[in-house]
Formats: sequence, C-alpha cells, structure tokens
Amino acid sequence: MGTTYSCVGIWEKGRVEIIANDLGSRITPSYVAFTETGERLIGESAKAQAAINPTRTLFDVKRFIGRRWDEPTVQRDRKLLPFNMINKDGKPFIEVDIKGENQVFSPEQISAMVLGKMREVAEAYIGRQINRAVVTVPAYFNDGQRQATKDAGTISGLKVERIINEPTAAAIAYGLDLKGKEKNIMVYDLGGGTFDVSILNIDNGIFEVISTNGDTHLGGEDFDQRCMEFLLKQFKKKTGKDAGTDKRSVQKLRLEVEKAKKSLSSQTQAKIEIEAFFEGTDFSETLTREKFEELNFDIFRKTLDPFKKALEDTKLKKKKKSN
Repeated sequence: MGTTYSCVGIWEKGRVEIIANDLGSRITPSYVAFTETGERLIGESAKAQAAINPTRTLFDVKRFIGRRWDEPTVQRDRKLLPFNMINKDGKPFIEVDIKGENQVFSPEQISAMVLGKMREVAEAYIGRQINRAVVTVPAYFNDGQRQATKDAGTISGLKVERIINEPTAAAIAYGLDLKGKEKNIMVYDLGGGTFDVSILNIDNGIFEVISTNGDTHLGGEDFDQRCMEFLLKQFKKKTGKDAGTDKRSVQKLRLEVEKAKKSLSSQTQAKIEIEAFFEGTDFSETLTREKFEELNFDIFRKTLDPFKKALEDTKLKKKKKSN
C-alpha cells in the first residue's frame, strides 16, 4: 500500500508474482474519489477524474495514517492537498461533501478502500476469496502507524497475518534471502511520494534492518512538480495567462506530465497536448529527456545524502565487488 501507487502479489512456485489489475497494470493508484451522485471510485478511475473533481478525490492518505493532528508533518502536508482535513479527537480526518452532506473518513477507512481494491485484483487472478494478507510498511513507521495499517486491513475484511518492512519485502521478492551466507544489502526505494534507504543484514533467512534513512517528501511527484512549474512558465510566456491558479488545469497538467515522464524512460522526447487547457486555450509543449534531467538534477543528487547517512550509521564501508 504505497503513498501514490499500490500493488499486490501472490507467492507461488517459490517466487512472488505481482498481479496485473483489470486494466493490465501491475500498479494501481492509491486514489479514492466520490462523484456528485455519491458513486465511489478507486484506483485508475478515481485518478482519471481528479482534474474535474479535486475536492472529492483523495490521495496521499498514507502520509496521515497513525498520526496525530498536531504533528508538524500533518499540518504541512494537509495544506498541499485539494481536499479538506479536520481535527477529530486529536487525529487527522478527511471531510468530503457527498450529495450535499459532509461525511468524515479516517485515513484508515480510505486506506481500507485501497486495500479492498487490491484484494479484488488478487481474487480475480486466483479465482477464489482471499481473507488473509501480509501488508508492507516503510521501515521507519512507528508502532502507531503499523497498528493503523493493520486496522485498515481489518476494515477491508482482511486478517493481516503480518506487517513487514518494505525493504525486507523487496529483498524477499528478489530472492536475496536464498543466497546462503550472511550478507548486508542496501535497498534504495524511490517511490512516488517518499524516498527510503535501508540497510539490512540477512543471515539464514533472518532479516534485521540495521539502518534506515530517507526523505518523506521526495519521489516521482517531485519530478512531476518541477516539470509542471517549467511548463506553466512556458504557457504563461506564450499566452500571458497564469494557469497555475486553476485547480482543474493544474490537475490536467499533472496527469499528462506523469505520462510524459514514463515515456521518457524509453524515448528521448514526449509531446504534451491538452485541449482547452485554461480559459479555452490549448496547451502544447515537447518535453525532452535532457530537459527533464536538467530540471530534476538537484533532486537526483538529494537522494545521495540519505544513502551516505544510512551507511555511516552502520559503520559499514563501500567495497568494490571483485570479479
């Protein structure tokens, strides 16, 4: 259950198989939305309509799970989101207008909806009901956040057999626990909204996280934001119009920039075109891989500091692998 995307896998034939959803994608947006008629959308369908329904489209909810309202990170994060958050019993809750009535949801309830969607994906694949699951969390999650994640699983109808650290899950998925002798490994986890570096010791199938570091506000969304800021400036330079003031226009651009970013993994340039982008004016720009790297170079460099700090904390040294 990720901040921006979630995925589900099944252990079969001695390995992990990540399951594709109904649209053929192995990752599903961690989005929940409510339409004007009260219909609930989860995943791709929720994200697709975010531009026209910003205040009832909920995302980045993992940032608030198991946290208190008065925590500085909660106060900072809630100001960046288009939907309304309130203080209820000292905890952050989400308030949504559904068919003219204000309804309040806990982060656990919204997370449970995402977990329920992932459960459906898995059930469609194996052809039977699923009642038990293992759920992963960042290594830095405290006991409260871990329990809240477990609660989300319970709300979704799953018995959470175990909560395990994400770097441990990555190591298992790559079969790093099957290679015999004791070893230390580093897991570099750059996600959509967060960045984590963890160093683990693996000995006879026993995992121990010996060091963790990272940045809870560093990831793919930051790359998108940099590109958006650049493209909005280009649009203003050409038209004299500031589209950054309109939530719908910004959300439309966000979706297209994310698509372009993915394209740049295999292509040297990507065309971004949006009809009636802002005040009836169309948007058309080409983003090159070179420009993308230039815009985000300092963010790429930023990932090296947590890596160095995690290494320092373990007193381990980098070693050149011998041939």
